[in-house]
Amino acid sequence: MIIGIPKEIKNNENRVALTPSGVFEMTKEGHTVYVQETAGLGSGITDADYKNAGAIILPDIASIYNAADMIIKVKEPIAEEYNLIKENQLLFTYFHFASSEILTKAMIDRKAVCIAYETVELSNRALPLLIPMSEVAGRMAVQQGARYLEKPVKGRGVLLGGVPGVPPGKVLVIGGGIVGTQAARMAAGLGAQVTILDKDLDRLRYLSDVMPANVVTMFSNEYNIRNLVQTNDLIIGAVLIPGAKAPKLVTRDMIKTMRPGSVMVDVAIDQGGAFETSRATTHQDPVYLVDDVLHYCVANMPGAVPFTSTVALTNATLPYALELARKGWKKACSGNLPLRKGLNIINGQVVYKGVADAFNLPYHEVDAFLQ
Repeated sequence: MIIGIPKEIKNNENRVALTPSGVFEMTKEGHTVYVQETAGLGSGITDADYKNAGAIILPDIASIYNAADMIIKVKEPIAEEYNLIKENQLLFTYFHFASSEILTKAMIDRKAVCIAYETVELSNRALPLLIPMSEVAGRMAVQQGARYLEKPVKGRGVLLGGVPGVPPGKVLVIGGGIVGTQAARMAAGLGAQVTILDKDLDRLRYLSDVMPANVVTMFSNEYNIRNLVQTNDLIIGAVLIPGAKAPKLVTRDMIKTMRPGSVMVDVAIDQGGAFETSRATTHQDPVYLVDDVLHYCVANMPGAVPFTSTVALTNATLPYALELARKGWKKACSGNLPLRKGLNIINGQVVYKGVADAFNLPYHEVDAFLQ
């Protein structure tokens, strides 16, 4: 198969979809890998590194899309890429369709085959291609939140860890999955007083067992959220419904009760956001104020640490990408249930229910396309 690795063009997105080691594994099996010139520089990977691994360097993004049977990316295509996508072309990337009707309809119009990293799902409901970036984003949420609590950037002026004689800052983590767990560990490590909310009692029991003493767990409901946002310095939105829009758990009227200079980090922004006042921001312009509460809603947080993120992502995606390259998408998805769940759009038809429901689009059973 011919694989194309374009340079990411989303704002400040420095990750790249495949490392040289990934390219080597692809070319070792006889596949052709085209990499766009300078695609890896943001992650510290040179064109020479890719060439030494067996890749062929092409000068521009149009050449990559034109040549490839399968495009492997990090982030969803943006408007400049839509017209480059060919009918029947396989795209393997993070799509987060439920957060963007424009993107969804564009991929329907292009009649591409879209496999979304974030909906590849194992039998135990784990999301193996989302986990590494969730781990990065969860840790970064605390790192960025701590920074924006500083007074020069309009925060409350709170040091999360406190000092002797001064109590530590308070962190509320809404969602006890991968993002929430990593965020809580980071915040606890800094010495903050941390509360994790989740609706799964088994998950809360697990977190209660493994977390340090400065982390407490509570059941997630509106009453608890409404009370806790008033007294916490940093609120982290870490909820996820795979393939569907995130629920709006912190409302505008709740935000009005928060202390000026509090910080909200919405890691769920890729799926529409967990806060009613959230709107996607960029690394270039990451925060805005609503009722004197800072909102950090960068939609590609791991892009700020591209070396770590690129290696972690390739480690997770490469086995699936190799299977797609070996067998083609139909055969690969027929024999691999987790990969089949990654199928969102096929030749103009929506085959993932969460996406269809998000925009009231017709839903089609995926099995009909795998014959």
